[in-house]
Formats: sequence, structure tokens, C-alpha cells
Amino acid sequence: MSFITNVAAESFGGDTQYVRRALWWGENPLELLNMLLAYSLVIAALLSVVYIFIGGVSFILSGGQEDKIKKSVNTIRYSIIGLIITILSFTVISLVGKAMMGLDLIKYISFERIWDMINNISGDSSIDSGGGMEGDSLE
Repeated sequence: MSFITNVAAESFGGDTQYVRRALWWGENPLELLNMLLAYSLVIAALLSVVYIFIGGVSFILSGGQEDKIKKSVNTIRYSIIGLIITILSFTVISLVGKAMMGLDLIKYISFERIWDMINNISGDSSIDSGGGMEGDSLE
């Protein structure tokens, strides 16, 4: 058990299980930094794609009005610039971070890793793979 876990366990009456679940990122601050960078870059990329879609819809619905067309084209343009900056920053952080600090952003960008993190935060380790609510049946 690390120093962080020991100190936190003393604060919660010695309950190390609660502390280990609360420290869902692990006990390594570098791992927390790695995870936050990876997820923030994923969120930035998703927001760029959403704004490209919003700009496209507003372009279609502009009705030929010059000011609305200009606004929607600018939305698309700046969203694409944001997406390019996000991809470049991901590349730079991956290359420089791996060389200098041992950061590995790729390992956090998977559905299974994100699902495990959500389950660790919520404290739920069971997954209902049946697609329905518990107790539901077709009989």
C-alpha cells in the first residue's frame, strides 16, 4: 500500500477498500496525468466533430441568407482547425511525453478501459449483458 492510500485510509477510519475504489486512477500521479490528457483530447476531438455537424446543419438551414451562410461556414472552418490542432497536440504529447515522462495516451483510448473506469467510479462491477432490466424475461 502506498503513502497516498495509507493517509487516505486513516482519514476514512482505516477503510482501505473505500480508498482503493476512490483512487480509481491508481496510485501513481503520472497515471492520473496520462489519463486526464488522453480523455481531454478525446473530448476535444468529439466536440470538434459535433460542431462540424452543427455548422453543416445550420448551413443547410440557412435559406440562402448571406449572414447565416457566413456564420455556418466559419463554424465549420474553426471546428476543422480545432480538430487539426487536437490531432497535432495528441501527436506531440504522445511523442514528447513518451520520450520524457513515459506517457502512453493510447492505452487509455479504448472502450473497455473507459467502461472499467466508469464501473470503478460507480462501484458497480457487474454488467448486464442481456440488454434488459434485471428480472425481465420473455416468458
